[in-house]
Formats: sequence, C-alpha cells, structure tokens
Amino acid sequence: MGEGQEQGRDRMEYDVVIVGAGPAGLAAAIRLKQLNPACSVVILEKGAAVGAHILSGAVIDPSGLDELLPGWRDDAPASMTKVTGEHFLVLSKRRAFRLPNFLMPPLMNNHGNYVASLGDVCRWLGEKAEALGVEIYPGFAATEVLYDSAGAVIGVATGDTGIGRDGQPRPGFARGMELVGRYTLFGEGARGSLTKTLLAKFGLAGDRAVPKFGIGIKETWEINPALHRPGFVQHSFGWPLDARTGGGSFLYHLPQNRVAVGFVVHLDYANPFISPFEELQRFKTHPSIAPLFKDARRTGYGARAITEGGWQSVPKLVFPGGALLGCAAGMVNVPRIKGVHNAMRSGMQAAGHVAAALQSGRSHDELTGYEDEWRWSPIGRDLRMVRNVKPLWARFGTFAGIALASIDLWFNTLTGGWSPFGTLLHRKADHKALDPANLHSPIDYPKPDGVLTFDRLSSVYLSNTNHEEDQPSHLRVANLALQVVSELGAYAGPSARYCPAAVYEWQEKNGAPDYVVNFQNCVHCKTCDIKDPNQNITWVPPQGGDGPVYPQL
Repeated sequence: MGEGQEQGRDRMEYDVVIVGAGPAGLAAAIRLKQLNPACSVVILEKGAAVGAHILSGAVIDPSGLDELLPGWRDDAPASMTKVTGEHFLVLSKRRAFRLPNFLMPPLMNNHGNYVASLGDVCRWLGEKAEALGVEIYPGFAATEVLYDSAGAVIGVATGDTGIGRDGQPRPGFARGMELVGRYTLFGEGARGSLTKTLLAKFGLAGDRAVPKFGIGIKETWEINPALHRPGFVQHSFGWPLDARTGGGSFLYHLPQNRVAVGFVVHLDYANPFISPFEELQRFKTHPSIAPLFKDARRTGYGARAITEGGWQSVPKLVFPGGALLGCAAGMVNVPRIKGVHNAMRSGMQAAGHVAAALQSGRSHDELTGYEDEWRWSPIGRDLRMVRNVKPLWARFGTFAGIALASIDLWFNTLTGGWSPFGTLLHRKADHKALDPANLHSPIDYPKPDGVLTFDRLSSVYLSNTNHEEDQPSHLRVANLALQVVSELGAYAGPSARYCPAAVYEWQEKNGAPDYVVNFQNCVHCKTCDIKDPNQNITWVPPQGGDGPVYPQL
C-alpha cells in the first residue's frame, strides 16, 4: 500500500519496528538500545506471550549471548545447564553404536554449550529488552507489509480481529493497527509468512540455492531421578529412518529431572507414507532409549519447521526499508543442530547498521553494510564450514552421505574452509522431492500404547493449542479440486501424515473425497506450507495470539 494511512486503522510511529520476539528480534532490539538509548523500538509477537510459540531442542552455543550480554551467566535463565557430557549414536533396529568423540570434527563438540528451554531464554531476553525501554506487544501478529509510494518498506500492519468464519465482522470487531518505522526488521523464524512476500516482491532469493527445511518434533518428560544426568546430550541417526531419509534424534537432560526428546526429519524425503510424528514415537521404543522413560511422565509437546539450506540458501538480507534476521534468513547450522547463536548475531549486526543509519539521518534505504558483512562474519564462517553436509546427505543417503560429510568437515576444519567438493548446491525444493504413492508401500506404524507412545490428539493437548473456532481458517487451501486429484489421488494424502497435529483428514462425504482442515489443532509448525507437493496450502497468522502456548519447550 502507499504512504497514506488506511481508513479505520490507527498508526503508531517508531524508529525501528521488529517482527518476532525470538532470539534474533530480541537481540536486535537490545543492541539498538545499547547503541542508542533514545531510539524508539517496538516488537510485535504473534504468540500470546513472549516465548509462547518458541520451540527448539535446544543446545545453545553461548557465543551470541556472550557478545550481547557479557555478564549473562550471573543472571541466567533457570533452565540453562552447562553440557556435562555427550554421546553420538548410530542406531540399528536393535542395537546402538557409539561414535568416539575424537572422530568428530571440533565444531561438533558441545563442550562449553548449554542445554535450555529456548522459550525460557526468550522470556528472559524479553525482560532485558523491556528494561531498556523496548515496547513488546504479544498477541499481535503482523499480517501485512506496508510500503511507501517508491516501494520501500515503511512498517507492518496487524490483522483485524473479530472476523467470523464467514469472513464477516462480528460483535467486537476491531481493525488492525499500523506500526511504521524508519526501518523494519523481520525475525519471524522459519517460513515466515511476511518473509515469503518480501522474498517474492524484492527477488531476494536471486540465483541462490533453493531453501531447504526439516521438521523437528519434541516432547518433554519428567523422568526417574536415578536416571537423570543434568547437562547430558545425546544425538543419533539411523533407525527408525531408512538410509534414503535424512534426520535423527536429540535427547537433552534439563534441570529438575526433565528430559527433552525429539526427532528431526529432513523434508526432502521421497516416501509419501512417512510420518515424522510416528518416527519419533518409534524412536522411543528402541531398546537403548526406552528404559530412560520407565516410570516417567510426558509433560509437553510441540513441533516446528527448521531451516536447513545454510550457506547456499541464505537470500539477500536487505531491501529498501528493512532486513531479514536469523531463521527467517535460514541461518541454522544443520550438523550442529544450532541456530540461536547465529540468529542473535544477525540481530546484533543488523542493529549496528540500523543505528548508524539513524545516526546519519537516513531512513527506508538498503542496509547494504549488513548484506556485505554477514558472510565474512562469525555467522558466515560458521555456515560455510558445513555447507556441503546437507547436499552430501541428500545425494548419497545417510551412511555414505554422513561419511563423506565427515571427511568434508575435517578438510574445512584443517584448511580454514577449503573443501574437495567445492560448494555443492541443493538440487530441488522439498515439495518437489515427494514421489507418487505408487512407487512406495504404506508404512505399518505400531499403535500407541499411551505410556511410551502416543497419538497426535493427546499430544496436541499438551501443547496448550487454542484457536477460536469462529474465525477464518489460517490454513488456506487454494484449489480443493487439485488437492483431490493430486494430493490424494497421486500422493495418497501425505498431509494427514506429515502434519504433527492431526489438522488434515481425508474423509468421505456423499460418496466423494472430503478434505477436512481442523485448523484449531495447528501448532504453527508450517510443514504443510513447505511440503505440500503442489504448494497449494498457505499458512498465515490466525487472529490474536491464537496457537500453542509452550511452557518450557
């Protein structure tokens, strides 16, 4: 839209508008206030509270925190625990083989890192930001990018509320609000809805490699104190996935007898019968894993898409009036399973260039210094070292791919970034990797026992997910006929399996297939937006702060 204020919407003006109260957005806000206390900064957060929609493993590399808040260890969030030991396992169906730590490249070592609830960390960072004068508005999802007459980004607008399922205003209807600034920073996380529009409008992907994603599904448990090892981390690959499907597990011992267990499946898988949710349930039954959960109690559940494209896939980060931060730009280090440190560093880097621009009186231009800097900063060095791991894994399968990737990592480590493979590109987008169903056989997943393994609906209950039912669905299916012919007819309805929240169902109505979208169950993982083979499903923010409320995920 143009510069003029849309009728009926209030407008608030700031120096800087930030979308997303994740690690990147919060770090950017804090650094802006550190550099210029008089700078006015606002953060919009779609979750009902800061941290409500935050989900990660997480083992955190503290380098970002060290740079932002050097004395943070004296006031750390209660869930942060220093890593005390680690195992890396290769699983067969019945056995576990531990890889010696000395075989792993140094960058894979977790010594000095911390296990934590990332939601707790973001709540803590939010308090730090507010203490510096940052305004944070949770429960207000940014749904529209605002542009001036020259096409520069000037801010965002929040969505209207009080709209019924029929699209008409109900009692209590309220227009959204416009928040405009001299610069707008987008830290929406993986597959952000506004980030998608910016990528398209400004051609930010250019000739970069296609973006790649995974889905991470996580549970938290309270276990027997005799089995608890605070700070212990364990990763695995192999079973229950076949050798052509990328992914693996994580298991982290948090304080107070709590354990986080999760499973990541790379979304470039080919078999449409794969269910990432069921793979996590199967993983827990492995003879080396199941004993940990004897007499334990499951306390939390959630899922989230993960950016996996890395160095090759990071788009141009800047455009007139703003910039992309963190996972919105794809800054996760896939083999390390870490992105928080890079997200925070990107927020700080962008903030430094915004502060300099404001100081010189500029606004709504491109922060070219941020774009020029990141690839040669610690972020770029971190991502460049591991640039070939994902392509090698995808091309050669789990065992040969990881073996080659290990060789590549050692070459990069010893030479400071040189690889015998050069820089490999990702071959295709994840939705194009799915095979037709007639090339595969259905997978017979065991029924849940309700003790160690569970169904989707009981899991969604633990995520505290809520969406007001009388509102338009935030999961938009563009062409229902295409969904019947292709998603169901050609691919056997994979949305019912890749969704970890039982949102999508194929039923029969009057003798014809009926696609049911239970949007109330959605945990905002955005897998459907990524993996639908026809790109026929689009995720947009629901009204208000609806969605999951993760207490300590």
